[in-house]
Amino acid sequence: MSIVRPSRRDILRMAAVMPALTLPVAARAQVLGAPGAAGNPTHFRFTLGEATLTCVSDGRLEIPANGLGINADPEEVKAFLAQYFLSTETNYSHTNHLVIELGDAKVLIDVGSGNRFMPTAGELLTNLEAAGIDPASITHVVITHAHPDHVWGIRDDFDESILPDAQLFIGGAEHAFWMQDGLASSVPTEMQQFVVGAVNSLNVEGGEWTLLENEQEVAPGIRVIDTPGHTPGHMAVVVESNGQQLIALGDSMSHAYMNFAQPDWFNNFDMDGAQTVATRRRLLDMAATDRMAVLGYHFPFPGVGHVMRDGDAYRFVPALWQW
Repeated sequence: MSIVRPSRRDILRMAAVMPALTLPVAARAQVLGAPGAAGNPTHFRFTLGEATLTCVSDGRLEIPANGLGINADPEEVKAFLAQYFLSTETNYSHTNHLVIELGDAKVLIDVGSGNRFMPTAGELLTNLEAAGIDPASITHVVITHAHPDHVWGIRDDFDESILPDAQLFIGGAEHAFWMQDGLASSVPTEMQQFVVGAVNSLNVEGGEWTLLENEQEVAPGIRVIDTPGHTPGHMAVVVESNGQQLIALGDSMSHAYMNFAQPDWFNNFDMDGAQTVATRRRLLDMAATDRMAVLGYHFPFPGVGHVMRDGDAYRFVPALWQW
């Protein structure tokens, strides 16, 4: 299996500067300005049956857009982004975490970047408190996969677990992949820091991991399903209450427009492109057929919506906000 990753040096450089758009003015992304000092809400709360769900932001990532749709014609990818009023240079990516309150469980999906990845992320704990959620009240943590923006935040500055009283869960196949002997020395140089970071996070002091299998329940009404491709053991989380369902997709789908309209395109940060596409098509079909809501970790905040068929492709339909 080949592993293709963006260089972390490239990622940090792109996060530090605002690239100039190269398209003609008429085709440039129509980007709204930043909100200024007042900021914007960093959480969004709604219900699903008896469950209370809260989307909480960890911040944002800004990475090169040329990592999108790497198996397609680059000019076609640029044209697609421009059509959707998106930058052809920078992929501005939100980070939407989910807190599920159902019965006695309060389950957090992924723990963000902490202060070890990008300066634009790592806001999860602060934003949990702003949402009125005491981090100490989290009973379960489920990690979809061990990439930096999903698991590096598990450690504090003393390498101890930020949530020492919570039960920690990750897929057995995902854990086995990152913890295999000699992995860091067998991957490309730009991937080595990802491996070291994953190992350090999974070895966090004070944390004991429960390893999950497909369709295993974490708590009543909350289960995981295998969604490999982006990483070998990636898992999504399904919440079900009173016959209503939502899938927290993790990174099995990472672009709210491209992954739906062009489901056969994959990205340079998908470890197995063909498997990523097969998993994505399975999820899209399932969500559209069963009318399941979805939450995309990197979708525009809050990342919640539905899947609508559109010929051989699909559309993401953002959920209607309610006050």
